[in-house]
Amino acid sequence: MTPLPMSILGSENSGSKDGAYHASLLARVAASKDREAFAQLFDHYAPRIKSFMIRKGAPSEQAEDLVQETMITLWSKAALFSAERGSVSTWIFTIARNLRIDRLRREKSSQFSDIDDFDAPSDDTAQDDALGRFQEDSAVARALAQIPSEQRELLILSYVEDMPQSEIATRLNIPLGTVKSRMRLGYRRMKKMLETLT
Repeated sequence: MTPLPMSILGSENSGSKDGAYHASLLARVAASKDREAFAQLFDHYAPRIKSFMIRKGAPSEQAEDLVQETMITLWSKAALFSAERGSVSTWIFTIARNLRIDRLRREKSSQFSDIDDFDAPSDDTAQDDALGRFQEDSAVARALAQIPSEQRELLILSYVEDMPQSEIATRLNIPLGTVKSRMRLGYRRMKKMLETLT
């Protein structure tokens, strides 16, 4: 299964105490470039982003670079966050994911570029990629919103955080069999809805 787009997923419940607190910190950054609030967000998310990048195959040094780029983006674009579209962690990990995708695309294209016969990439291509990603994310967001919350949570933990099913069971204090059955049901519902939405 293709990993679910992270822009519509999150590793924390946006209604949780931590989620609300992080949203308030981000609001302070957006309103007044509050350095203390930013430092708290950095301390919480930086190691998690690095761990996520390494699990996705990024070398440690590249993972650290992506952490820095992600947090710089958070600092400069904090005002763009909307709690209605997801939790703070959803938004931050979306930024990190997209930065990594952009980095991989640049690296891949550079392997095949002839410096003597180089044409600058067309803006249209980048716009097409962005549009395609937006449409895909929107379709998954609509489908995800329609499945039960307990199934949605399991898909988030599995596909966003790459958490093994046994660890999910321990974290949520539910039987492993329940985790597996809920994930199967959630996946089937998502697949069926995406087939009608796309």
